[in-house]
Amino acid sequence: MTDISEIETEDTFLQVGLRTPEMEMAETGGGVPAAADLALEDLNPANPHLFREHRAHEVFARLREEDPIHFNEIETAGRYWNITKYEDVRAVDGDWKNFSSDDGITLGIKLADLPEEPPQPIVSFIAMDPPEQTAHRKTVRGISAPSSLKNLDDQIRERTIKVLDSLPENEEFDWVDTVSVELTTILLATLFDFPFEDRRKLTRWSDIVFAVPGEGVIDSQEQRRDELLECVAYFQRLWDERRENPGFDLVSMLANGEATKDLPVLAHLGNLLLLIVGGNDTTRNTMTGSIYGMNKFPEQYDKLIADPSLVEKMVPEIIRWQTPLSYMRRTATNDVMVGDKQILKDDQLLMWYISANRDEDVFPNAHAIDIERENADRHLSFGYGVHFCMGSRLAELQLRILWEEILNRFERVEVVGEPERTYSSFVNGYVSLPVKVHRKKS
Repeated sequence: MTDISEIETEDTFLQVGLRTPEMEMAETGGGVPAAADLALEDLNPANPHLFREHRAHEVFARLREEDPIHFNEIETAGRYWNITKYEDVRAVDGDWKNFSSDDGITLGIKLADLPEEPPQPIVSFIAMDPPEQTAHRKTVRGISAPSSLKNLDDQIRERTIKVLDSLPENEEFDWVDTVSVELTTILLATLFDFPFEDRRKLTRWSDIVFAVPGEGVIDSQEQRRDELLECVAYFQRLWDERRENPGFDLVSMLANGEATKDLPVLAHLGNLLLLIVGGNDTTRNTMTGSIYGMNKFPEQYDKLIADPSLVEKMVPEIIRWQTPLSYMRRTATNDVMVGDKQILKDDQLLMWYISANRDEDVFPNAHAIDIERENADRHLSFGYGVHFCMGSRLAELQLRILWEEILNRFERVEVVGEPERTYSSFVNGYVSLPVKVHRKKS
């Protein structure tokens, strides 16, 4: 594996440091007109202001009705199609031969657009196609096997109980940092066998991957690059240790796996960041979304309190309703029709899971939480096809245990103010959520 000292930081991190569509849109400011007041061609659901202001759903509702395969083109990203209906999203996601992940999974610079001799990009196996993707994914698949989940069940429950029992009584606190971030970071540290005292570094590295400079997480692209280099250096020490003394953890699996052991540093970094973001951003935002959602639909919370066995049905419904990652991108490898639209080779397609999960043709009354919804498990929050999230069962396990233990000890977790939302059209998340907990009387 390449030594970190060999990395030319100014060049190697070019892909990370490129100007992104979200940066361009950030400079236009918020206050985007209501979807109903805009011409159809002016609707652009990739604007991150819509997500921070919690207004994206009004755009998606109109697109599903009037233009479900919607075209946009902007200078920093080029041509892209917004796929908003359930069946269309699933069709694109399931066809990796015509719609490739190999050119990146988020809106922005395409690897094909880099110079003929580009700097080494940060690439993970989610941004690969079979058979390479299959080999990389197989390397770490064992961590989510049923036997592994069974072993993790007791650990997750023990740590969940410890965090919930430490919460202040009838006193406002931030659920995101105190519970969601803490629980997901503890589990990540366990999965990586990462030094426990440094576990919040994992949260930090996850946060900076998709952060827009100047929007509260990082101040500049240089800061992002420097902190990711810190991540590389830290994990390189762990890789070297695990090559000598491997265990049953994600670092050992990547360091010794046949498909991954000889990868250069930044390819390792790409896989690590995928696993960190996948285990951190998605689960913590679903945990927070579950608290917010059950308060938003209190009759459903009452139903759950009356019958805690409904937690099993609630879990997929919350994951559908929240949709922690809004979209994934694919790139067309051929001229191809999607619905009634002609997609050209090299066009980008954004598969809007967040819109597909609110498609009324599949999920009646889709904007409401219904913890007894019969088809909630048909949601697309984990993707579809070869890239279906391999950590899906682990995410469900964490959410189920969290709510089982909430119901065991609290009369209610009360939301006492509106959340601050993540400035991103990719991560559909929460920065903070003020709550109070009311314990059951013994």
